[in-house]
Parts: sequence; structure tokens; C-alpha cells
Amino acid sequence: MERAAFGLSERTRLGRSQQLHELATLLLSLSLQAQKSDWIDLAMERYLRQYGFLLRTAERYRNLALRHPNPEIARKHHEELEKTILLAEKLGVQNVITFSGCPGDSEGSRYPNWVTCPWPTDNLTVLEWQWNEKVIPYWREQNRFVAEHGVRVAIEPHPSFVVYNTETMLRLREACGESIGVNFDPSHLFWQAMDPVVAIKELAAAGALFHVHAKDTAFDRENTAKNGVLDTKPYTDELHRSWIFRTVGYGHGEETWRQILSALQLVGYDGAISIEHEDSLMSIEEGFQKAVKFLQQQLIRERLVKVWWA
Repeated sequence: MERAAFGLSERTRLGRSQQLHELATLLLSLSLQAQKSDWIDLAMERYLRQYGFLLRTAERYRNLALRHPNPEIARKHHEELEKTILLAEKLGVQNVITFSGCPGDSEGSRYPNWVTCPWPTDNLTVLEWQWNEKVIPYWREQNRFVAEHGVRVAIEPHPSFVVYNTETMLRLREACGESIGVNFDPSHLFWQAMDPVVAIKELAAAGALFHVHAKDTAFDRENTAKNGVLDTKPYTDELHRSWIFRTVGYGHGEETWRQILSALQLVGYDGAISIEHEDSLMSIEEGFQKAVKFLQQQLIRERLVKVWWA
């Protein structure tokens, strides 16, 4: 596995603070440009390679509205996704990360409708309509498009979208094609009471493990005991939420993350471990530095070539 920060895996050492500072400055500038133009100059890759970095993923999280029932919103984000795919091809980037999207309940819908319960039975009718009429046709076409351009789409399972767990991820891949896989983010699994290790093994067995995010989730025991985990309060209302996103190590300890990283090693994952900072209790810089320090102690850098005792 390669060490990574924000999707950038380093070939040599993470301890080059000056280069990291220059890189962060460059990426901030480029991200501001990208918001205006939707494109990043190819000089970015040359700069990164000059300092020993390798761009591993292109992420397009503005694609929250893929399959949105509003045609104009859906069109806009579809175009952004395809531009990102074409950019990834030019940069030689293998994975484009996004979400699956979520349709409404019918052609006349105005807003997405995330089905989480089989009753009332109307829910199941809605769910099958979403998958058969909207989700599968769309992603089957995108599977063809990315394959033509030598890129893969890594869907991040996320509640409020049709792909939110292992089962829905594999359903999408089986229905649409092998150029669609997963961006594995344990933080969205923890609060659904899923075991990341079990999910890793299942996804890897299907050939669907494309990319990995390092992000944690912490629970407030009192709020969870009182309200459960389906929580619509703003992420900024940390004191009253049942759970919040945290920097790795601040939600689950070393043992949990050692198990996750060992499972990745066990299934043969050799991609980047990409730190994603969404911890509202600490700054980006502090969260990133703490995450790097924590992961450096847990990462397995060299697998044993030969087992001599058996």
C-alpha cells in the first residue's frame, strides 16, 4: 500500500515539509481555478512528478446530483463527471471518485428519495423503479464511457444515495460493468454498524476495491442512546449529534485501524491510502498532521516474501 495525502501518494518520504507546503499551495490555487473552469492544467502532473508525487485519483464530489430528478441539475453534474473522466485520461489517472446519486420516486419528482425501509410496500416499488429505470441505465452507459477512455469510476458508498453499503455497491457493479468499483471510506460504514474488515474482503473478492479513504467516525453515546444513528442535525451541531466525522484515531483506536489496514494487505490492495479531512473539531493542517502520524505507525510497508516456518 502506498501512503497518501488527499489522493496524492508519495514515492519517497512524507517528511519533506517544504515540498508539502509548496504542493498544498499549488493544489489550493488549482482547486480555485478548477471551480471556474472545470479543468486543471496538465502542468500540475509535471510539477507533482518533479517532487516525487504521483496523482492517483481525480475526485468530483460536486456530482452529488447524478440522477437528480431535476433534469437541469442532473445534466450539469453529468457533464462535470464526463469532463473529469476525460481529464483523468489526459493525466494518466486511473480512478475517478464520485457518488452513485439518487433519483426521485417517479418521473414527476422534484427531489431525491432515499429508500431505507421495505414498508410501506410503496417503498419497494419506488426502489425498483429507481434502479431499473434510472440508476442501472445511467451507470451502464458510464461504464462503457470510462472503459473507452481507460479510466475507472470509484463510487463512494454513502447514505442518502442508492449505493450506500456493500450489497448496493456490488449490485451496481454486477448490473453495469467492471469499470465501476468502490472508493472505500470506513467513516460511512461505522455509523451503519458495518464491519469494515468484512466489507473489504467482500468487495475485494468481487474485484471492486479501487481506492481507499482514511477517515473516522466518533459516536456520542448519550445522543445515540437517545436518538439512534439516523441524524439529520447539521454537522456543525457536534454537541447534539449522535455521531460526527473525525480524524483517524479519534473515533476508533489503533486496533481497529490495524485490522482495516491488515485486511487491505490480506486481499492484495496496493493502492493509495488517501487521508480525507472532515473533522470539524480541528483545523485541516492539524488533522492532516495527526492522521499522517497515526497512519505511519499502522501501515504495513513490506509484506513477507516467504513464510519460513511453514
